[in-house]
Order: sequence, then structure tokens, then C-alpha cells
Amino acid sequence: MVAPRKIRWSTLLRLLACGAALALAWWLDNRVDAALDATNRPALKNFAWWCSKIGEGWVVGAAGIFLALVFFIAKRPSVAAKIFFVALTSELTGLAATILRVLFGRTRPSNHDVPQGFYGVWHDGHWIIGKFAFSSFPSGHAASAVGLAAAAWLVHRGWGAVAAVYALAVMWSRIALQCHHLSDVVASALLAIPLALLLKKVLLTSVEFQFGNLHRAWRKK
Repeated sequence: MVAPRKIRWSTLLRLLACGAALALAWWLDNRVDAALDATNRPALKNFAWWCSKIGEGWVVGAAGIFLALVFFIAKRPSVAAKIFFVALTSELTGLAATILRVLFGRTRPSNHDVPQGFYGVWHDGHWIIGKFAFSSFPSGHAASAVGLAAAAWLVHRGWGAVAAVYALAVMWSRIALQCHHLSDVVASALLAIPLALLLKKVLLTSVEFQFGNLHRAWRKK
């Protein structure tokens, strides 16, 4: 009975820590959003735009497939499988955040047409599902980038360290471009890291097995 009790307390403490981190980010939203705003600084805005662009799902997906293919052809199926898993995790964590932000309907920092807040899927007699101005919480870009970094860390510490820098750059860029609040990107990190841990248990072994089978079949031809 001791072990399950410890697990329950551990889970509760993690949830409390996540809640505290999100509450702190919420409290700091206005100050951090204003401090990192790069929309009136052309050079910094351009740099933020590029950082944001490399955080898009299609970029991560295309890069992951390309690199996995390169290492597969180089007869390194294990590395190819890990790269594919990292890219797949990034896509799935980004998708999870995208579904949630569509449902929450939080206003973007740049949306000055209505008071800042959460509007769900319906506002002023209209559906707002998929509307850019109401798709702030959580950040899909940040979730994708943090998911990539977490997955990379789980399979290779060196990859993870490099990917963490990439994730921080993407997270900063989304605030700098006034596309997201600080709490949006923090929520994305709190969502993506546990998902990456879960996906490693569920997917990694299967992905490595399938890549191994493909490699053996390819060698026989």
C-alpha cells in the first residue's frame, strides 16, 4: 500500500507545481509580454519571425523525415528511428495544443477588438473556432518545439541540449511577435513534456522495431 500512496503524493505534487508555474506565468503576463515585445523593433522582429518560422509543424515534420531518410540510407536505422520518433512527438504535442487552443478561444495579445480573455468556440453570435485572433492558449508552436526538445532529451542528452535552445528561441519568438502571452507558452511546456514522456513509452520501441524491419528488408533486395 505504501508504493501507490507515494505515487499519488508524487502526482499531486507535480500537479501543484505545474499549477503554481502557470499561475506565476499568468501573473507575469502583462509585464513579460510588454518587455519582450519586438513588433516595433524591425531587426529583432525579423529575427523573431525566423525563429517562429522554424517552429512550424511542417518544418519539423519535413526535417525529421529528411534526416530519418538520410540515416536510414546510411545504414543507421536506430538513429533514423530516434529522429523519426522525435519529429513525430513534436507533431503530436503540437496537435494536442492546437486542439486545446481552438476550444479555449483565448485572445491573442495583438487582438484589441475585444477585452482580453477566454471566449470558447462562440462569440458575438459567430463561431470563432480556428480564428487566429482567438487561438492563443496554449501555443501550438511552443508545444511542438518543447515536445521536440523533450523527446530529443529522452533519446540522447546531446540532442536534447541543442533542441532546448531551439525550443527557448521558438517560445521567445511567439511572445516577441505578440502572438502569445507568457502563460500560453508555459502551458505548452507543461502539456508537451508529460506527453513526450508518455509517447516514449507508447511509441519509441515500436518505431525502432519497424525501422529495423524495414532496414533488414531493404538489405535483402
